[in-house]
Amino acid sequence: MLMYFVGLQDPCPYSVYNSRMTQAQTETSLKRTFRSSRDALIQKAIDEPDLSWRVLGTLNVFRLLIGITMIALFMIRTDPRFFGHANPVLYAATVSGYLVVAILSAVAIRQRRLSVKTLATTQIVIDIVAIVLMMHASSGISSGIGGLLVIFVGAGSLVLPARYPAILAALATFAILGQQALSQFLSMAAPTNYPAAGILSGIIFAIAMAAQPLARSIQASEALARQFGVDLKNLSELNQYIVQHLRESIVVVDEADEVRLINSSATRLLGLDDVQAGTPFRSIFEPLGDHIAIWRNDLSASSHQEFTLTTDDDITRVTAHLAPLGKNDQRNGPIMIFLEDVSLINARVQQSKLASLGRLSASIAHEIRNPVGAMSHAAQLLAESSELTDDDVRLTEIIQTHSNRVSHIIDNVLQLSRRESSRPERLPLRTWLGEFVEEFTRTLELQEGELTIGDISDELEARMDPGHLHQVLWNLCDNAVKYASETGGIMVEIQAGRTQGHGRPYIEVLDCGLGVDKATADQIFEPFFTARSGGTGLGLYISRELCDLNRATLVYLDRPRGGSIFRIVFSDPNRWDTQDQE
Repeated sequence: MLMYFVGLQDPCPYSVYNSRMTQAQTETSLKRTFRSSRDALIQKAIDEPDLSWRVLGTLNVFRLLIGITMIALFMIRTDPRFFGHANPVLYAATVSGYLVVAILSAVAIRQRRLSVKTLATTQIVIDIVAIVLMMHASSGISSGIGGLLVIFVGAGSLVLPARYPAILAALATFAILGQQALSQFLSMAAPTNYPAAGILSGIIFAIAMAAQPLARSIQASEALARQFGVDLKNLSELNQYIVQHLRESIVVVDEADEVRLINSSATRLLGLDDVQAGTPFRSIFEPLGDHIAIWRNDLSASSHQEFTLTTDDDITRVTAHLAPLGKNDQRNGPIMIFLEDVSLINARVQQSKLASLGRLSASIAHEIRNPVGAMSHAAQLLAESSELTDDDVRLTEIIQTHSNRVSHIIDNVLQLSRRESSRPERLPLRTWLGEFVEEFTRTLELQEGELTIGDISDELEARMDPGHLHQVLWNLCDNAVKYASETGGIMVEIQAGRTQGHGRPYIEVLDCGLGVDKATADQIFEPFFTARSGGTGLGLYISRELCDLNRATLVYLDRPRGGSIFRIVFSDPNRWDTQDQE
């Protein structure tokens, strides 16, 4: 038993030990990774010395200012102990040469033909020589010119590798002490101040050594800031790419209803080429702009609305959804607008509609069609009786008329629910419309000139199922003839062409009837809606459904001189090959 318990307890401390060892190894690995990342950032800053070039540029500007100031002070000479009084010729030559070197350094920094290390080392060596010569031509260490070496050596240490600052500081120290010794050697009466020279040299050494860790910290911060900048830029570009390539059309407007952001899908849907930020949205889509203004002021106004977008080259039905970007549903702030093409929405719900109509048509076929057929047949038999009065004959005619109307409604519903998928073909519109007009004119026995075709290019083609297009165009022309006859004369015209912007082919059926009331213009494509007696109200509905099935659009336009225009806008020709592959 003791061995049993020992056997149970032994693995536990061992697993704890392993867990602690694993944790310690993980912490060590993370520390190494952090140090490696930091060293990599520092090395990246050294390899890509943008900061170094900026430091050299700033230092050279200071060098130019020093040269100009030294020349100006030498030219003024208001003080008996002016700069360069001990040796004016040496001073003037040194300052002039120093200014020329500063100008050449500015050119070299701009061209960046030399490396940072070479250029910085050369400049600092020249600085040491020039400043020591100017100090020798003036009052020596007491002139204060030697203090400039602290700036040049310290700034140079920020951009040079580790061993260079110490070498340059030693060179500056030897130069300062050598100048003191040379002055004493040339003239025993010249003032010397070795303690001041030693203090200045110590300051130069201290600044040079202290600049190394500062330089590494600055380089690491520069690399980290650059990395963060790259990450932010990539994130911004990624967000912009996602927004621009969304299939959903998105527009963002500010509190003044000016466009802040619009993606490519929205510009295509609105028929625009390029929209600049700050453009008033009302100038782009006036009906929606007016709706936004009403929606901001009226809390009961709906955020969903359907519009008919009419551009110079196309007509599109769109739905707009308004979503405030502020907190607590603040409508007076920025708004995100989601735009959707109604034809795409109809395509997504087409399958469910067909399924519902299929079930409805089956019920109609079994429950309604047979009784209607029986009533129609009984009325026909009754009308053959010789004992019926004129009133009885009139009643049988009414029964037959309305039985035929109900049967026609059933045929339309069955046709809508049973239709097969679209089989689009390329149709040369000039030839196809010519054959259609000839058939339609012969069937309805129209007179010459009552149905005409406009001038159509031989190269104009459309893509649609021929049977579907025949049915749609027959319904439109039949309606046009019926409504035109109510005005006393039949004059129907068929035109075809291409939209200006997208180049989409279209067919228009124009009549000279009474037109459609604006109050009911949006309802004419609804099923079972009719403004005249004797109609089923399904012709235009079926026509639009067939167009949607073929990725075309059927819209109604008011004819300015009286009458109606029904336009079929076919799918984009540039998408034909893509659709074939799908």
